[in-house]
Amino acid sequence: MSFWIISGIIAMLVAAVLALSLRRRRADALTGPALDMQVYKDQLAEVERDLARGVIDSGEAARSRIEVQRRLLEADRAARAATSAAGGRVGPIMASGLALAVLAGAFGLYWQLGAPLYPDLPLQARLDAADRFRADRIDQEAAEAQLGAVQIDPNADPKHLELMTQLRAALKDRPDDLAGYELLARNEAALGDYVAARKAQARVLELKGDSAAGSDFADYAYVQIAAAGGYVSPQAEAALSNALQRDASNRLARFYSGVMFAQVGRPDMTFRLWRPLLDDAPADDPFAAAVREQIENIAAEAGVRFTLPEAAPMSGPSAADIAAASEMSDEDRQGMIRGMVERLSERLASEGGPPEEWARLITALGVLGDKERATAIWAEAQQVFAATPDALVPVRAAAEGAGITE
Repeated sequence: MSFWIISGIIAMLVAAVLALSLRRRRADALTGPALDMQVYKDQLAEVERDLARGVIDSGEAARSRIEVQRRLLEADRAARAATSAAGGRVGPIMASGLALAVLAGAFGLYWQLGAPLYPDLPLQARLDAADRFRADRIDQEAAEAQLGAVQIDPNADPKHLELMTQLRAALKDRPDDLAGYELLARNEAALGDYVAARKAQARVLELKGDSAAGSDFADYAYVQIAAAGGYVSPQAEAALSNALQRDASNRLARFYSGVMFAQVGRPDMTFRLWRPLLDDAPADDPFAAAVREQIENIAAEAGVRFTLPEAAPMSGPSAADIAAASEMSDEDRQGMIRGMVERLSERLASEGGPPEEWARLITALGVLGDKERATAIWAEAQQVFAATPDALVPVRAAAEGAGITE
């Protein structure tokens, strides 16, 4: 109700200012007839002075006096009419009409563009609503059930599928085989069966017990989120919390904790978690790249003024480098590309890197015709990014371009 009262007062004040301006302009318009009357009065006085000095005779003075008086009367009638029009009924009527027009226009626009029936929603009410939604959201199994049957990667290697069948069968007889369950969790995720990967990773955590690391819980959270189609369930949230308790720097846990807060209506918490991901890592790493795509919208929703910093340039042979190499002689081109490939390969092997750089390496090896090595790099990349299959998109595209995915 206070919103409508304040809005009404503001609209009335604006209408009053406009009405006063209109009346002032009309008052200014009265200066025309008033000035004419003053001129005619001065002319009458001038006629009397001329008569007294003998410049004109009495007959001529009488004729001039009559003519000036006639004009004076006409000017007086014009002034009275203007005064009546401006100061009588027209002024209040116009002011009232203007006020109504302003009010009707303002509230009409608000009705179309605003939320006239939406109740007041102060900050504390929004926080309470977010807490209730977070507490009442569906659990992991319900989220998985909503997605329906699991779809296995249709391009999976039949030999790989056969090996997976053998691994599953072997682990039924070896329920305490930690290495076997770790291998099973990774490969189930690589196949796209995240429900099976979730179960396998849960067994990994059971077997490790108190020795489980933050990365183990982060991996468990990821397969739960993937199995739920990107939804962060209460169980996934618990795994993320355990991961951060053991390793506060775990980037996967920090990123998906931000996703969870965004899903429950707390973009302010998402921004607090995501902003450092742009500061303490290369801008082109998988999580920083995902953050860069969304953080400006998150900041706007959180009411934070934020300007996205420039991304750090990636190293390694670019498409332009490879294109330039095509203009060289075969020997020079091969030498240049091999030099870049070796430097990039060594760095990825020792330090790792974002998926775009793995894609560049595979593309360069394809140009060199070294498909065997490109295939090995592609296989290694699938293991490196097994927990983040979305990051494999550019790598897979490079592998397809190099003809090594069949």
